[in-house]
Amino acid sequence: MKGLSVVIVGGGAGLGALLARMAVSEGASGLGIIDLNAEAAEAALAPARAAGIPASFAACDIRTAPAAHEAFASVAAVLGRVDTLINSAAIYPRKPILEITDADWDASNAINVKGTYHMMVAAIRHMQAQEVKDRVRGRIVNITSVDAFKAHPQNAHYAATKAAVVSLTKSMAHAVAPDGILVNSVAPAGMATEKAREAGFLGELAKASPLGRGGEPEEMAEWVLMAGGPRNTYMTGENIIVSGGYIYA
Repeated sequence: MKGLSVVIVGGGAGLGALLARMAVSEGASGLGIIDLNAEAAEAALAPARAAGIPASFAACDIRTAPAAHEAFASVAAVLGRVDTLINSAAIYPRKPILEITDADWDASNAINVKGTYHMMVAAIRHMQAQEVKDRVRGRIVNITSVDAFKAHPQNAHYAATKAAVVSLTKSMAHAVAPDGILVNSVAPAGMATEKAREAGFLGELAKASPLGRGGEPEEMAEWVLMAGGPRNTYMTGENIIVSGGYIYA
């Protein structure tokens, strides 16, 4: 990420916070975080502030376009140029497929699909107005999931939203390719996070993978940073599956 200014939506916790730390360690020139949790976001920004690079946070409920666009504009005003947007915000509900309510569907779609869309549009409007840098005007990476590609009766509404984001990524990539903006997505499988360890899921993750283990969050993050980093100057509209062989697609 050397020399790139990065905005991470949902960067206050989990994979988003890890991406924030890794982006700074790889030489990002600026870091913005859009998240509802101000305390967590400020903690994730700490490495950027310590490195002396521009850092900005905006609290936002990304479910509405005005709020999403205002938050992005606020962060971009501090950073100046935004080279990379990473959409990591999502909710992960679990409910048997025959029990999903309208409210469940609306909540999942509003954040996982609409929120991702709103942030992409906000970033694209900004990127369209900036100069080409290393062959591109900007890069967008959406976090999807392997759940988009297999049956998941215990969280079908989540899986459906991630499948929607895969499709949305391809459509947006095609629409903005003439502007020199690359749009891709990364679909992780189960990760060996601290929460997974505490919940006792590591055994399940190991059984699900031909490699015999769940992926480390850093192994997923590397692909996100590759797609959003300076080495990617030509790939767009792709969904990168990082599953350790859990699925092949």
